Amino acid sequence: MHPYDHADATFPAYEPGDARPPRRNRRPVVIAVGALLALLLVPVTVDRLARARVESCTAEAFQEGMRTPSAPEVHVRGFPVLTQLISGTLRHVDITAHDIPAGDATGPLPVSELSLRLAELRKSDDDTEALARSAEATALLSYPDMSDALGPEISRGTRPDQVRARVPLPTGDAVTVTATVSVLSGNRIAFKDFQVTGGLLPGVAGAALGRVFERPIQLRNIPQGLHLRSVTTTESGLVARLTGESVTFRSADDSRSGGAQTNSRSGDAQTNSPYGQGI
Repeated sequence: MHPYDHADATFPAYEPGDARPPRRNRRPVVIAVGALLALLLVPVTVDRLARARVESCTAEAFQEGMRTPSAPEVHVRGFPVLTQLISGTLRHVDITAHDIPAGDATGPLPVSELSLRLAELRKSDDDTEALARSAEATALLSYPDMSDALGPEISRGTRPDQVRARVPLPTGDAVTVTATVSVLSGNRIAFKDFQVTGGLLPGVAGAALGRVFERPIQLRNIPQGLHLRSVTTTESGLVARLTGESVTFRSADDSRSGGAQTNSRSGDAQTNSPYGQGI
């Protein structure tokens, strides 16, 4: 092929202005995205810190107020928490406390576990109490605690409303009795339909055992305003369900002393209630 055979071919002419346009600077976009993420993440982080703080303070207040050996588990639900704190009301709070003492009343029976679901929790105007618009609670009375308080060895019966008691006799034998559980007014649990289901129960022992079961169990150290609705038996113990409106949390010491102590020099009422510091 002759080199001049391509003489009629045309090629684009090179022009200095035809260079590739410079790459657009993306740095402002990256900075803007980073700033936006910071605006989103910083409030979330601050809110989490506020949540952890209020949960810790609430746990300490309830531990002191209910005199439990360990701090309860507290979970504040809802986002953001900061706005709830500013308003002075926590919309939803879940609390689980363990080993609540019964107090110094006759026939004490501690609450092994108390689970609370509180709505609109806030402090009272004088910072001496914690108030919830409404509450649902589940209280567990374990069989070991019931056995220690009542005397006989208590366990679950064959029905959801029945407990079994094993009574050792001086002869080395044992007698098994059953009783049904039911709800009484005043947050009390009653035992009814007492029956011997195994062994022979002497008359004296039967009378003594009857006196044990004829006395209702009084739920102590339960927040004021909660009312017992039902009680059932489980593998772990009796489960009592309570509900209430305008539920008040007051320390056990304040309840026994009328809620306040008087300063003899100033004559002003002073309170040691921990709930004013917790929420």
